[in-house]
Amino acid sequence: MLTVSIRLAVSALVLTAILLTAAASSLLWWRTAESISRQLASTINEQIVAAVRKEVSAIVDQARAAHAAIRTLFLQNVLDTREADKREFVFLSQLQSQATISWVAFGWPDGSFFAAHKLGDGHLEMMEISKADRPGQRRIDQYQVIPGDIEFETRRFEPTDFRVTDQSWFKTSMGANGPQWFRVLDHPIGPRPSIAFAGPIDVYQERQGVLAVIIEYTRLSRFLSQLEVGRTGTAFIIDGSGELIAAPDKDADELHPSHSRIDMLPLARMAMNEAGDEGRNEAWRRRLSRDGAAYEVALTPLPFPGWSLVTVIPEAEFLGAVETTLRRLIVGVAAGALLAALLSAILARSVIAAPLARVVGEIRHVENFALDRVRRHPSRLAEIASLSGAIAEMAAGLSAFRKFIPADLVRSLLRQGVEAKPGGSIQELTVMFIDVAGFTGLSERMGDRVVPLLSRYLDAASEVIVAHGGTIDKFIGDAVMAFWGAPTAQPEHALLCCRAALACRQAIEAAGISDDHGHPLQIRIGVNSGRMLVGNIGSELRLNYTVIGDAVNVASRLEGANKHYETLILIGAETKRLVEGAMVTREIDRIAVYGKIEGLAVYELVDSARATSGGSGPAWIVDYEEGLQEYRARNFRGAICCFEAVLRRRPHDRPTELMLDRCKLLEQSGVEDGWSPVVALQSK
Repeated sequence: MLTVSIRLAVSALVLTAILLTAAASSLLWWRTAESISRQLASTINEQIVAAVRKEVSAIVDQARAAHAAIRTLFLQNVLDTREADKREFVFLSQLQSQATISWVAFGWPDGSFFAAHKLGDGHLEMMEISKADRPGQRRIDQYQVIPGDIEFETRRFEPTDFRVTDQSWFKTSMGANGPQWFRVLDHPIGPRPSIAFAGPIDVYQERQGVLAVIIEYTRLSRFLSQLEVGRTGTAFIIDGSGELIAAPDKDADELHPSHSRIDMLPLARMAMNEAGDEGRNEAWRRRLSRDGAAYEVALTPLPFPGWSLVTVIPEAEFLGAVETTLRRLIVGVAAGALLAALLSAILARSVIAAPLARVVGEIRHVENFALDRVRRHPSRLAEIASLSGAIAEMAAGLSAFRKFIPADLVRSLLRQGVEAKPGGSIQELTVMFIDVAGFTGLSERMGDRVVPLLSRYLDAASEVIVAHGGTIDKFIGDAVMAFWGAPTAQPEHALLCCRAALACRQAIEAAGISDDHGHPLQIRIGVNSGRMLVGNIGSELRLNYTVIGDAVNVASRLEGANKHYETLILIGAETKRLVEGAMVTREIDRIAVYGKIEGLAVYELVDSARATSGGSGPAWIVDYEEGLQEYRARNFRGAICCFEAVLRRRPHDRPTELMLDRCKLLEQSGVEDGWSPVVALQSK
């Protein structure tokens, strides 16, 4: 079969450079267009700022001019503060001539108050609160504005609790030397957020009262609505504390409070917080994000003290066209390169990608230790063909060792990335030892004929252990060592192990394995749970993934203790605690196993709780454990009665027979004061 060099095949991928070049060009164009769009947005913002600064300056100047004009009339004695007709004419003329002024008001020290007030663009009202004529009453004269004049409409009287002498602008101005700006909320008609330019009026060095020119915030909201801040952007006027002064509302006036769209107000306040003192003194601009969307936010101080203009424009306003053009450019470039890329992809796939993918698949099989699934794949590329052959030969060599090592364990360790070097950790696990009863004599009698028998027994036990999630550690002659809880974590490791122990006994019986005398093969099992060291134990030359520790040794001793009590499965106290309620157990005795001094509680694993529910099993277990309590309390007569009751329910129960004989002996011989109900086993 014809083969070619992989370098020749890779040359077909040069076409990728075309796509990369196109992508780089598109990115450069997008960056340039983005920069231009941002400059355009900055220019629009500067125009808005200029318009608002101009308007705020005009409002401030109009208020100062109106206050100065009326104050001059008072000072020159052209107009007397108590001269009602002339005063009304002057106040109304100022309202008509100054579009942004909402109120012209005057307050006297005795609490009297007079004001001219706009009612939108179509009406005016005059109001007077007199402390002499009608205390607690407010006179209201309403006028309609007609071209070049006003026309009286109605007069009415209303009760009022407004006191001009309680207003901060009045009290402060009465003690001041000149006019100044105030924030005003309370008015005779109710709360209206406003600013007031107020100052004292002195005639012949006698203080007559306080004159105030008031501008409601709604006039600013109406002006902001006339600005074009993009299609969906907006502008706010905010004071130094972050309180909203005005937001766009084309319908706002003295009759209609502002109902602005303030969904972008949090962004404006965020900008105020980030700018800090810098934003109060000079222009500040940032890109802010909220709810996944980006915005251009600009903050500019205004001529009125403490006020700032904040403009918020969604980034999509000025980048939308750029992104649309970019998408079209990308589509055009992609369409142009599609045919060439398609041809290149077909070539690369058929000559390089597909063969490499198959080789990688075989490597994955080796990685997972699934050596029987590895296949050799021919290729037109010499290097790939050689690599595939090397992998197949490697798998064939490794497969010869599968019967010497636990393949499932190797796969699990590989999946978890456990390195093949000495090391381990202390974990809570459950370990099990299985042994064939009388195997020494059996092997002596059968010789090499014992190998098939041993193989059948180990096959049956191994299948059960693996089926219940156990890790087979090693085979030691006829003994099997397995553990649960590692390398894969198993919260119910004790329960899985106990189920496996019961299933092993049943599997050996079902397999019909018998010894040379035709007797069914009997196994003994020891199970214990506890903290033990698990990991790669050994040297740099030879490792064994295993468990070691006192809990492991106890499990081995429990397996041997079955011989003394003629039981099949013995478990430790910790295992019994972990399977409580799921398994039926009985406490056999408290023993000191070979190599240990202190006593350990030993339990027989009888069956699963479901298998014995409703049976007579628990009754004899209760009798047995009551006998143990009497035995440990040195009431040997009571213990004998309990154990005899067990034998009536369960004849030939060897643990009961042992305990009965022991109690009878102790009842006859008596016990010393230091006697302990712990039996020391002298063999492993």
